[in-house]
Amino acid sequence: MIDVKGLTRYYGEKRAISDVTFHVNKGEVLGLLGPNAAGKTTTMRILTCYMPPTSGKATVGGYDIFEQSLEVRKITGYLPENPPLYTDMTVEDYLTFVSKIKGVPRDKVQKEVDTVVEKASIGDVRKRIIGKLSKGYKQRVGLAQSLINNPQIVILDEPTVGLDPKQIIEIRQLIKNLGGDHTVILSSHILPEIEQTCERVVIINEGKVVAEDTVENLTNRMHGVQRITLQVEGTEDAIKQALQPISEIQKIELNSKGNDIREVIVETPKDVRKELAKAIVNNGLGLLELSTERFTLEEIFLHLTTKEEVA
Repeated sequence: MIDVKGLTRYYGEKRAISDVTFHVNKGEVLGLLGPNAAGKTTTMRILTCYMPPTSGKATVGGYDIFEQSLEVRKITGYLPENPPLYTDMTVEDYLTFVSKIKGVPRDKVQKEVDTVVEKASIGDVRKRIIGKLSKGYKQRVGLAQSLINNPQIVILDEPTVGLDPKQIIEIRQLIKNLGGDHTVILSSHILPEIEQTCERVVIINEGKVVAEDTVENLTNRMHGVQRITLQVEGTEDAIKQALQPISEIQKIELNSKGNDIREVIVETPKDVRKELAKAIVNNGLGLLELSTERFTLEEIFLHLTTKEEVA
């Protein structure tokens, strides 16, 4: 649905993005994750034909952003970080105005407005002046305008910035519900935002893509290592001696929990849970708990944006 190859953009002599390449499947919710000034907004502005790249190419819904920019705009809904609202208009009048701009046939405008009002859950404020709404409702109105004319692609730039926790949860759920019916790109520098909303992640840092995958696959690639946590009853020396024969173990960390109970954190490239359990029990130690732990998206993000390489 969206194919991006080698996008590069300069502002004067400053390079904002360099050789950005990724793909978004139809009906997918993709997260564009990166720190502030990483190049996320520049990438989105190029894909919405707001500005051209210096080099590279991209197609959106099969249309070339250079040669067929008007067609790209027809099938794309865009919510910039600051929603493009006319604060002296009512919500309904504003959405009616946007519908006409987007070429919705006159006899279908009211139905289109009703549809996006329902999707964005703003029915209770549709007659109110936009300027008097809370930031959360303004953000919802901005999202509603991006959905007018049922675009195939929806591009959302930091859609929950400045919202309170309750509003963030509501907007996240709304975005998740868009998947399937729409292809969605969501940018954020907030890790839970991406993890709880998106199916795949593109991590961008200093204008370059440093990873593109599902969160689960990124986790599996992280050093090629998984972590296994055990609760063991026994002395530190006895535990180390019991686990020493397991050659796959790369790292062991022991933390005292009191009453001769220790938390044992093992890092290994293979699943050695059976070997760990057998070693503990056969050496007369008490195995109280055993669980696997994924690297969090936060750890992956920090790893990839501190100029280290994924194994």
